[in-house]
Amino acid sequence: MSENVMIMNHPLIKHKITMLRDVNTGTNEFRTLVSEIAMLMGYEALRDLPLEEVDITTPIEATKSPMIAGKKLAIVPILRAGLGMVEGLTNLVPTAKIGHIGLYRDPDTHKPHEYYCKLPTPIELRTIVVVDPMLATGGSASEAIDFIKQHGGKKIKFMCIIAAPEGLEKLTKEHPDVQVYVGNLDRELNENAYICPGLGDAGDRIFGTK
Repeated sequence: MSENVMIMNHPLIKHKITMLRDVNTGTNEFRTLVSEIAMLMGYEALRDLPLEEVDITTPIEATKSPMIAGKKLAIVPILRAGLGMVEGLTNLVPTAKIGHIGLYRDPDTHKPHEYYCKLPTPIELRTIVVVDPMLATGGSASEAIDFIKQHGGKKIKFMCIIAAPEGLEKLTKEHPDVQVYVGNLDRELNENAYICPGLGDAGDRIFGTK
């Protein structure tokens, strides 16, 4: 496996993913869990954010202390399921800018098609975290990262809650420079390109649609 791939092993993440998978988990709880998992994963994915020393005064004395340097983080959810992960990350970094990429999957070919792309500027100066709860075939993620690179994005991370081996292989092969953070690596894709054991359709379960 690529050295740019990190599979999470934290007990809290594993526990919450199990709750996500459960068919009996309702929309409200599912939405909350996705946000919580994104925040826990974000703690690891954002570990290399640059710091700078700033002057502050504590109740005891004046001192220098580190803070995140600048406001150069962009969070880019792949619509629509990726929206469920945004709040967890902005809880960690409220100053982050948010872009959006809209893709839909052709039901016959399973290939992604873009219908919307709006990114914060200057995108080339930002650390960009692309989020989507599921990495299935890898087509949407790879295509979204292609779009970001075409717009000038350079430092890109991808974060998903569950991934299929097929999608992870495609993404790392087509974008070896992208750091990938995965909550859990599942077994395989089925004949309909759904992750097994998976958790169903993340967008439907986040938004309560069918």
